Amino acid sequence: MTQSIIFALIGVFLITAFTNVLATLKTILISKKIMNPVYFLVFLDAMIFATIVAKMTSSKGIHFTIAYALGKTMGVFIGGKIEERLALGIFEVDVFFNNKNKMIQIAEKLREAGYTVNNFLARGNNGYKRYKVEVVIKRKEFNVLEDIMDACGVHNPTLKIKNVNKINGKITTTRIKAV
Repeated sequence: MTQSIIFALIGVFLITAFTNVLATLKTILISKKIMNPVYFLVFLDAMIFATIVAKMTSSKGIHFTIAYALGKTMGVFIGGKIEERLALGIFEVDVFFNNKNKMIQIAEKLREAGYTVNNFLARGNNGYKRYKVEVVIKRKEFNVLEDIMDACGVHNPTLKIKNVNKINGKITTTRIKAV
């Protein structure tokens, strides 16, 4: 294998990984209904894809196919890591407690941090009393909720987490003050 083929294989790998990162970001943005950057990403991805396909079809051997497949795999991995970092979206989190005082403590700490919080008396399994805290929080700030629960001595609570597409009204989804 010549040096130019090795460089071409590395190029195919890197470019394919990059296009797969773009595709992952495109999917995330479409699912969150953030459309304006999607058009640019699709155009860029199509241009790169056409170039790579032309290179793949004019090459001999399986080397370029393997580089392409490995690049796609690496792109999915990197795209997943970027998605975790961005953490776009809003959660509605319901936290259930058996202890009323813990429920009040958590709800107050979340309010102090600036979140909109609702708390309720609920009925759980077999009609037993349960207490519920409902908070709407940005996905990237979910760790704030976990930190508050840990600080209050609440570990492994029952949680119900729902994705929220849109918020209207006076609900605060991000903390106003540092905790």
